[in-house]
Amino acid sequence: MSKSNINKATLKRRDFLKAGTGITLFIGAGGLIPALTSCSEAGAMDFPIEPLNVTAWVKLDSDGTITICNPAAEMGQGSMTSLPMIFAEEMDADWDKVKVEFSAQEPAIFGSEGWGNRKIMLTAGSRTINGYFNVLRKAGAQARYILMHSVAEKWGVPINQVDTKAGQVIHKLSNRVIYYGEIIPFLKVPDNLPEFSEKELKSPQDFRLIGKDFPRTDIPDKLNGAAQFAIDIRLPNMVYGVIERGRIHGARPTLNNETALRALPGVIDLVVLEYGVGIISTSLEQGLAAKKSLNISWSDSEASGFNSEEAYTTYEQVAAEGGQGRVVTNIGDFKSAQDQATKIYSADYKNDYVYHAQMEPLNSIVQVAADGSSAEVWVGSQQGFTPKFGVPQVLGIEPRNVKIHMQYLGGGLGRRSMTDFITECALLAKKVAPRPVKLIWTREDDLTYGAYRPMSLQRLIATTDSSGKLTGLSHTVIGDGDNLVASGIKNEFYDIPNQSAQIKTVKHGIRLKHWRAVGHGPNKFAIESLLDDIAYDQNKDPVEFRRILMQHSPRALATLEKAAEMAKWNKPTNPGRAKGVAFLERSGTLSTGICEISIDERTGKIRVHHFWTANDAGIVIHPDNVKAQLEGGIIMGMSSVLMESLTINNGAVQQSNFLDYPILRIEDIPESIETAIIKSTGHPQGVGESGTPLVAGAIANAFLKLTGKRIRHLPFTPKRVLKVLNG
Repeated sequence: MSKSNINKATLKRRDFLKAGTGITLFIGAGGLIPALTSCSEAGAMDFPIEPLNVTAWVKLDSDGTITICNPAAEMGQGSMTSLPMIFAEEMDADWDKVKVEFSAQEPAIFGSEGWGNRKIMLTAGSRTINGYFNVLRKAGAQARYILMHSVAEKWGVPINQVDTKAGQVIHKLSNRVIYYGEIIPFLKVPDNLPEFSEKELKSPQDFRLIGKDFPRTDIPDKLNGAAQFAIDIRLPNMVYGVIERGRIHGARPTLNNETALRALPGVIDLVVLEYGVGIISTSLEQGLAAKKSLNISWSDSEASGFNSEEAYTTYEQVAAEGGQGRVVTNIGDFKSAQDQATKIYSADYKNDYVYHAQMEPLNSIVQVAADGSSAEVWVGSQQGFTPKFGVPQVLGIEPRNVKIHMQYLGGGLGRRSMTDFITECALLAKKVAPRPVKLIWTREDDLTYGAYRPMSLQRLIATTDSSGKLTGLSHTVIGDGDNLVASGIKNEFYDIPNQSAQIKTVKHGIRLKHWRAVGHGPNKFAIESLLDDIAYDQNKDPVEFRRILMQHSPRALATLEKAAEMAKWNKPTNPGRAKGVAFLERSGTLSTGICEISIDERTGKIRVHHFWTANDAGIVIHPDNVKAQLEGGIIMGMSSVLMESLTINNGAVQQSNFLDYPILRIEDIPESIETAIIKSTGHPQGVGESGTPLVAGAIANAFLKLTGKRIRHLPFTPKRVLKVLNG
């Protein structure tokens, strides 16, 4: 619907037009806006968003179909099922009649809670369910109230005499029933629409949808091929873009053969960027062929001369120098605990750079209007902190004139919360407007000029008293990225009276980004490994050692007990095998993982045979989704822990594709992965990242139990394993 078809007068609660087939409920202080045909149309509406305080919406059709708009990215984690389930639960909708569409990219309307006074649309950090849970529940309850109010007024009965049941409003005293779709002709919003506090919403024991394993809404189209990813899209007159960015991050290009390039078959135009050269061509093949002919001189940059292997020596020097970094934790008095300690344990832990390796190559399509006043974008993205992905800024146009067509995305893992691949495409599209441009990053592009989980060194010092009790823990992280290496450094579920943690940043000019679970992988690996070092030295069982530390954290302890039960921790393992345990909190979810491994002492290959994990994630919307995310996270964790390492020499990334950046293969996955979800009535927490950081500590601790040796450098490649075994 065009903007001219919507008059602001229609926004008044008691003065609106009915659509012939249905009505769209924008639930919030603004009431109803009728006659939208799709969720994405909200982005083109000419109405005052802020005064309306709109938070969520649903389209109700006369045949009873309920279309719920999904504000989150769908990258396989199930948001297009779980989020609508939350809304439908409180609306008391008939799930068999629910359809789901992507919402418009309008943070003022569809942004979630949890960012202070700022609303953003961001599917990252395992925050989707956590951030939208209250918003969608309250909005669903308001939608239900509007339907009940309209029917009560129509039937001339008090609203407290009507109720709802699976898409129907019922009046038990007169045995009258009306379906939601039949209410449209007389639907209206009350003058005083309740806001609904949490206490007024459904109790968990009354949930009809939440907690059930309904078929995912995105699966049928993904099975029959109808699901559309951005890389699938072909538009009329579309041309292609490729970019050469070099292998040294931040280096500036000087193009030496522009005339020759423009004469190549299919080359339409060239765009010189600050860090690369873009080629626009009639086909992708022609663009890639022209890319091979580029003659570019590259400047030096901050990354020039950097060697990642040598950086660990620098990190050790920084750790030894003392001095205060950025304080993350300061509990009790660690210095006093160190002075009074009966025994002091210390160790350094290392982790290499890690690449995201998302399945679908980065890509987007941008079409800029001939007059440059508007643009459309087709993309699969995790969204981000910048409205409309930064396209309005780079094109110099109003955000309301940029329309986003959200698509499914084939993996994000944090990489697609960056917008570089979208803004680059916009710059290329501006050059050839109004022809649409599809920009594709090759795997080599993304691996060599990607943005990685930072390398770091963790220096841990622990103190114990005469009874062996852990009295203090000091944790210093040295690396690039600051906040990217800080997450997971706290130990609020362990009873350690004196704790100190700090970050010391060393800059290298390498592009960095949030990678699944961010700093939790390296930090929890270090912490959990040191705990087992202490338990091993004291000849104590690692699970029992953690039981004592968790004595004041019953929810954490419950995950430990459940995982130990699942893994039959106290029973002997088969010869040549051992089990290891690790615990963590990530995005509010408490998790304990236990693995069973063996080692081929001839090749140095670690084999994970079984993995068990128990998790407390609060209220679980869709249990099967949660289990799938945990399983996927564990497998991804195994890949990064056992294989993945990105190295830099003289400023240049050394790996180029999966031939020299190996990832876990199907023959290397465990024989079994078992997940348990502990029943809880707490606020839902994030699970998408909980499984990944469990793996390193669990494997390292099983390695210690099996060999009596410590492995402290991620990844645990066969070469490093043999070095430890033979050292």
